[in-house]
Order: sequence, then C-alpha cells, then structure tokens
Amino acid sequence: MDEREAVMRLKVGDIGGLSALVRLYQEKAIWSAYLVVGDPRLAEDIVQAAFVRAYERIQQFDDARPFGPWFVRMVINDAVKAAQRRKREVSLEAGELSLAELLSDGNPGPAAQIEEADFRLAVRKALGCLAPHQRAAIVMRYFLEMSEDEIADAMLSARGTVKSRLHRARQRLRALLRPLADGR
Repeated sequence: MDEREAVMRLKVGDIGGLSALVRLYQEKAIWSAYLVVGDPRLAEDIVQAAFVRAYERIQQFDDARPFGPWFVRMVINDAVKAAQRRKREVSLEAGELSLAELLSDGNPGPAAQIEEADFRLAVRKALGCLAPHQRAAIVMRYFLEMSEDEIADAMLSARGTVKSRLHRARQRLRALLRPLADGR
C-alpha cells in the first residue's frame, strides 16, 4: 500500500493505514531522532509517540501534501525538545551507528577499520557538541537529504534561520574535526 492510500484509510478509521505508514517511515524516523538525541531508546520512544500523534491528528493533515515531511517535522521537533531537556552530551556507547558509518566502505581492511572507528567517535562527539537545533538541521540536510526550504517548513523557521543554523553547525563541526583531518 502506498502512502496516499495509507493516509486515506487512516482518515476513514482503518488502523491498517497506520501500520503501512509505520513500515514506510519508522526506520528513517528513528535514525533521524537518534542522530538528534543520541539515545536509541529515547529515539524509539519519540517516534512511537509521533506515530500516535499522527494517528490522533490525521484529520488535520492535508492529504494533498506528502505525509513524510509532516511526520518528520513532528519527530525532529520532539527530538530537539528532548535533547534540550536532557542538556547533556550525546551517548557514545560502542555499537551505535553514526553518519560516518552509514557513508563508510563496507569492506575496509584492519588499519582502515581502526581509523574509521576513530573517525566515527570524533564525528559522534562533534555532533554532540552542537546545539539541538543545529544537530536537527544537520540531520535533516545530510541524513534525510532535505532541501533548505523543506527544513524551514519542517522546523517552522525562516529559510534564513535554517541557512544560519547549517552554516554555524558546519563551521563548528569543521573546527571540532580539524585536528582529526590534520592527523590524516
């Protein structure tokens, strides 16, 4: 079942529409929330709550528009709020994936694996040093591949605000990762 059909079924009270939307968006939504809050369990809770809210508010949804951006806006906004409430650094527990890991070569050699692990840790620490709104903007731009206009819509911000957040976040990441790049 495609997104539009799932939304229409949900609007007429068929809960099967929600399960189809969960299949379509759950994984990407959890990753997005995780990249903002840094806690996999919290990310899952945020996404679960967002799906419940989407179900409760589906009548408010304009079905002429795509569901994804509307839903992602809820997830990202909730993740930013949760990150602000926590006011602590992102978890760096072993075994969690990062943006760098998503982009890495699947079969690196042992030396490359050690270097990649160091890089993943540095990227994770650097992301954790960003303000939650900056982290959210980076996640939406580079993980979700959203345009600045889509991010502005999702964050209920002006395009200039999004550009500023992205610019400052990239500058901060560059400064934080410079020692690692100089060492390569």
